[in-house]
Amino acid sequence: MSLRTAATFARRELRGGLRGFRIFLACLALGVAAIAGVGSVRSAIQAGLEEQGAVLLGGDAQAQFTYRFATEDERTWLESISDEVSEIADFRSMAVVPRDGGAERGLTQVKAVDDAYPLLGAVELSPEMPLSEALADDGVVMAPILADRLGIAPGDTVRLGDKDFTFRARLETEPDDAGGGFDLGPRTIVRSDALDGTGLLSPGTLFETEYRLDLPDGADLDALAAEAERRYRDAGIRWRDARNGAPGTAQFVDRLGAFLILVGLSGLAVGGIGVSAAVRAYLARKTSVIATLRTLGATRATIFQTYFLQVGALALLGIIIGLCLGAALPLVFSPLISDALPVPAAFGLHPGPLAEAAIYGILTALLFTLWPLARTEEVRAATLFRDALASARALPAPRYIAATAVLLVALVGLAILFSGAVELTLWTAGGILGSLLVLVAAAAGLRLLARRAAPAARGRPALRWALGAIGGPRDEAASVVLSLGLGLAVLAAIGQIDGNLRAAISRDLPEVAPSYFFVDIQRDQMPRFREIVEGDPAVARVQSAPMLRGIITEINGRSAQDVAGEHWVIRGDRGVTYSERPPEDTRITAGDWWPEGYDGPPQVSFAAEEAAEIGLELGDEITVNILGRDITAEITSFRVVDFSTAGIGFIMAMNPAALRDAPHTFISTVYADAEAEADVLRAVADEMPNVTAIGVRDAIDRVSELLAGVSEAVRWGAAATLVTGFLVLIGAAAVGEQARTYEAAVLKTLGAARGRILASFALRAGLLGAGAGLVAIFAGIGGGWAVSTFVMETSFSPVWPSALGIVAGGVVATLAAGLAFAWRPLAARPAQVLRARE
Repeated sequence: MSLRTAATFARRELRGGLRGFRIFLACLALGVAAIAGVGSVRSAIQAGLEEQGAVLLGGDAQAQFTYRFATEDERTWLESISDEVSEIADFRSMAVVPRDGGAERGLTQVKAVDDAYPLLGAVELSPEMPLSEALADDGVVMAPILADRLGIAPGDTVRLGDKDFTFRARLETEPDDAGGGFDLGPRTIVRSDALDGTGLLSPGTLFETEYRLDLPDGADLDALAAEAERRYRDAGIRWRDARNGAPGTAQFVDRLGAFLILVGLSGLAVGGIGVSAAVRAYLARKTSVIATLRTLGATRATIFQTYFLQVGALALLGIIIGLCLGAALPLVFSPLISDALPVPAAFGLHPGPLAEAAIYGILTALLFTLWPLARTEEVRAATLFRDALASARALPAPRYIAATAVLLVALVGLAILFSGAVELTLWTAGGILGSLLVLVAAAAGLRLLARRAAPAARGRPALRWALGAIGGPRDEAASVVLSLGLGLAVLAAIGQIDGNLRAAISRDLPEVAPSYFFVDIQRDQMPRFREIVEGDPAVARVQSAPMLRGIITEINGRSAQDVAGEHWVIRGDRGVTYSERPPEDTRITAGDWWPEGYDGPPQVSFAAEEAAEIGLELGDEITVNILGRDITAEITSFRVVDFSTAGIGFIMAMNPAALRDAPHTFISTVYADAEAEADVLRAVADEMPNVTAIGVRDAIDRVSELLAGVSEAVRWGAAATLVTGFLVLIGAAAVGEQARTYEAAVLKTLGAARGRILASFALRAGLLGAGAGLVAIFAGIGGGWAVSTFVMETSFSPVWPSALGIVAGGVVATLAAGLAFAWRPLAARPAQVLRARE
């Protein structure tokens, strides 16, 4: 018989409708919809960033310098290639409002602008007025949250550094606010020339300058970027253009989207279990049809092709439904999503993520239906009239095992290709596969335990019936433990990761962290600063160090990016300090510190862990651009730098002579009692208004806010996985309804009361749910430990409230599904059921 004959059989079979395949379709559609929806939102954000790249950047291109302004030569070149240039200085400061003999203070991110700002977009103020009017005559505008914190209204006086300004309006919209990355303080905008007399931009203070360019139409961005690299690669310039207007935001969205898609793949894996169970149940009902076909001469291949085509057509229907949902839901909820996003998003039909979701759906459907379909080939015609599928051997033919392995490798490979996160994808795939194996073993163990425990339940009929059903020949235990267990395991792992990250940020860190970072302390201010803080009895500890920033441009004479790739140490400017002796608590892992008074060629001590990641060795030379000057230093030692303490930590420390002539300031960390922190801040700020204090707890709050948003998105992804698991659970309960009906009929015939039968069904569901939840706890804790330890490199300890909640959720879910399908079996009349069974 030909494939055409199999197609004819499949078409006739499909005329019977979708009975038995509703859960199949729902599982596949939900998994595909989750992946398509996340991908569509990610593509919408990426499209929005691309369309609004120039506005987000503030111009067609931007040249950025660290702690200096452009030289005359650099400014001349920038003006020569553009129609207009806007110069912006960005730095942190303290905004101070005098009040009742004291003062209100708030950390703010100051943007000093010129008349050309903004080149693109518009600044919206409240009350409405042009920005030039608001900034005239030493005026400032502030973000609403800062104005509310300081309790000021238009016309009030605000001090920045040593100078008073007039607050004119609240800053409602800043067109380039998504292009600058993470800020610790709310925004304040002021004119650049109004900063004269503030003392805030002295040599060596921490600030950045950005030169936004309005380029002529048709400008070659690639050529300009190459020219900037050729001219100023050793001068510390960082060039960006409108094609990557908000690189930090784009990278964050891309990585979060990739992670959520991997969570969606976990949901597809859970749905795959339901798909497999639905196919097995469907084929079991088709025993007589298959027997008839075999009796009439149908070959094994024809049988396989018939049901492969039928299941394939239904799988395509489920995938199409999922794609429609995944494309439509982001469009329907686009106003809500756009309001919640800090960046623009261009919602529409994005073919890329839909194609990606379709491929995932096809591979998943093939992976989970191949074995059930293959088992039909292993059954002889004579046995098909009995229990066909039960009599088939556990494993299909070797060619199907090989095909399954190929599909699995293809699925993981495509996930790596689409996500771009090799390590995370492999961890996710390994976690899913490992969890499935553990759950299969747990289901077998649960059945064995139920059989062993059943005799001990004498005198408790409901419990004994429940244990007998769990340990019986049906595969209800496997379906429940696999479907619900994997969904709960994903949710448990995410709960453990989220809980440990929150603990590391909001609980563990404050116990060891300083109260304040004080930055921009001038050299001549250091003696008085030490007197103030060290003379306060509430201050337990003070650490101070000279502070410079530099960009590593070369390693052993080669471009640093060519040697180290995209390592975070190379991507931007890094802290540099100097010291005659190793600072207190320094642990040198290799090499030696320079001798006191050393005045030879520059030497540098490098952070050991980061050096190992980059591949640095003792004796290597690195070139660091500091304030436009290249310093080439030999690596003479490696040392441990622990950033987790939130104290002072520098990737690079040089001998003092190497940085003798570089203008710089000092940074200091102050550890004080919580109740005395405000007094310490007031004492320093009153005498040194140019010094900026960064509250560590404020920084922690900002990170916690960001983490809360990420956790919320991840929890929604995990919830989709859990919903899929619950659908599979409903499918398993529906498949077992006929068996429970017969069981209830027999028990009622033997005199059992409905309440006792219902209690038996409830105990069975509760025990299975508890078993799935317990396995999910261990799988989730194991997965959370692996991701926290090896991917996020944070400490890990089990979050038991979350873990125990998983068990409770498993029990509730199985009880709900089991009892929902228990009423009809209880209501059925025993005589009708038993006669039909004959």
